[in-house]
Amino acid sequence: MNKDNIACVARRAHSGECDYYPCDTFGLRMELFGNKGNVNPVSSEVKVRISNTSDGDFRGVIHLKLMINAGEPKFFMPGFMYNTNTAEKPSSGRKAFPRIKRNPAGRPESEFFMTRSDRLAEPVSLVYDKGHVQGIAAPPYWVKDGERPVPVSFEEGVRKPQGASFLQFGGFSCSINDDGRVSAGYTLGYEDAPWLFVQTANVLEREAVDESNSFCIRAGGTIEFPIIIYDYNGEDERAIYRAITDVYDHYHECPRSIPGMDEVKALSLLSGAIRDNAWLEEDKMYSGFVYDRENGPRFNKIGSLSWTNGLAVAVPMLFAANRLKDDAARSQSLSFIDNVVRNSYNKDSGLLYDAVEDGRWSVYGWWYNGMHSGGHSSYLNGQAVYYILKAYLSEKKERNLRHDNWISFAAPVIRRMNSELNSDNEYPFSFSESTGAGLEYDSMGGAWCLAATALYELIMQDREYLDILKKSEQHYYDVFVAKCECYGGPLDTDKAVDDEGILAYIRAVRILHEITAEEHYLDHMKDALDYEFSFKLSYNTPVSVSPLSRIGWSSCGGSITSVANPHIHPMSSTVIPEMRYYVDSRDDRYVRSRLEDTVKWSLQTFNTYEREYDYGGPGWMSERFCFCRGLLTEKYPDGTPASTWFALMPWASSSIIEGLTF
Repeated sequence: MNKDNIACVARRAHSGECDYYPCDTFGLRMELFGNKGNVNPVSSEVKVRISNTSDGDFRGVIHLKLMINAGEPKFFMPGFMYNTNTAEKPSSGRKAFPRIKRNPAGRPESEFFMTRSDRLAEPVSLVYDKGHVQGIAAPPYWVKDGERPVPVSFEEGVRKPQGASFLQFGGFSCSINDDGRVSAGYTLGYEDAPWLFVQTANVLEREAVDESNSFCIRAGGTIEFPIIIYDYNGEDERAIYRAITDVYDHYHECPRSIPGMDEVKALSLLSGAIRDNAWLEEDKMYSGFVYDRENGPRFNKIGSLSWTNGLAVAVPMLFAANRLKDDAARSQSLSFIDNVVRNSYNKDSGLLYDAVEDGRWSVYGWWYNGMHSGGHSSYLNGQAVYYILKAYLSEKKERNLRHDNWISFAAPVIRRMNSELNSDNEYPFSFSESTGAGLEYDSMGGAWCLAATALYELIMQDREYLDILKKSEQHYYDVFVAKCECYGGPLDTDKAVDDEGILAYIRAVRILHEITAEEHYLDHMKDALDYEFSFKLSYNTPVSVSPLSRIGWSSCGGSITSVANPHIHPMSSTVIPEMRYYVDSRDDRYVRSRLEDTVKWSLQTFNTYEREYDYGGPGWMSERFCFCRGLLTEKYPDGTPASTWFALMPWASSSIIEGLTF
């Protein structure tokens, strides 16, 4: 590692300027000391010493920039930036999320981004360029040990030093236009620049540097801290996972454990809360939101076929009911499945209607106006068929019952979805409501059709679609997974890079391995899991907003939704069974540890007693966990911010249920 490649610049607080200047402008001197004993093949540990040689205190943001020669740079800041965040693709402009681009057209495009460290899943900024990975990792925040600022450190999953109080976040950066070079950076203090993306509809201008986000080095003072420099070769973009695994090893911190909580108790609490509070008997469906009110619950139905509160709730509830021998919960689940089978089929398109309101099925769900072409969603249709087939397997295994009408219901939908593969062997993102023709492609949303078809093949054992499945899986792998850039999963993010689409793909390759026993499907599964883990936090961010701060809630093991929706929601817990399948097939220490994180996170993220999260009863759980300032929009009655939604959201609870049952 050439130490001359690290530049040190700074910006003083309260200066009124946005520009950074060489550190010696402010009397700051940076020194770097290599770790001679380091033999890590991908990284070098370097000690940084910054001294304030001036007569006055320095307060501001200090920016260490790793300068990189890269002709075709791809940036990777886990959970925040993947390549350019699709900046090279057309944008509707309806959803604002960070997009890095030379010669940007204006917000949300920029030549650089800076962000507070807790916005990332892992404290690292990486650049991949033609077989070469470079980047920088560093302590995500600082603590105060007496009067001395020291970087947080982690040892065997325990935060050190004990008893020190939180002082200040660090930050990370990437830049595409620095004197002909690009950069990956780390900051003492932080900025969210050029904008703070609270959510896609709430983007704040660059804030001032003041006491709240600056770092102070006293006159004559010195600070020291370690950084990790990455500089190694790799065959393609997947080489970044070697660095992310190394970062995990350095900064991993276990999620908290709840005394007396185990998987059976969690299932009982979560499923019981949905059974007793979210089922709408008259409508034969679950409510999307249940609000706890003094005069009784208030329901926001937002009925849907699967995601967000249809079969994605009903089928995990069936799993739990069969496991716990809960006849009431089972009856509710079967009622919803029967409702879908009887009423959701669209004879014109050969597909399933995506939403239901007042008993009327249609394609006009709450997400409809966010779509570009309208019509049926492959995400919802594929997921719905997948879940019905999983329900079939659960009933057969746990009850020795065969619901052959469910297979008969799924078969024509499978046939229709597979008739609309394009010449790349990709399923549509959306289908015509009137004919079933594929309208729009280029997304991971169709991977749910892949998973559904694979599960159908596993059940039927007729190999009708196996050749199609193999070609389609290879397409999704080559175009999305191997490039570490999956987008177009959920319907509400304007095809932002996300964590949701990969969850369908992980299911699909697991099933294909079950069918074929071909080893390369485990290879593909590992790459897909590595991508999902890039959204999964490895340490517990110091949350300062209630109720999460008061509870001591842990972020480690939870996964960021997407680069557009910067909060943790529990959907990644649904692939706990797939993680277990992988580690049963291959003894992989890293995947096993990530699996343990996910299970532990899942067991500590819902009410274990009345109003633990300031709303609801035992087992109540929402989808929103604000581990950073992203999506921090909910408020208490007095107007102060809240770090979660105050509502029972059955799909969120069901994500945990699914992960712990099948």
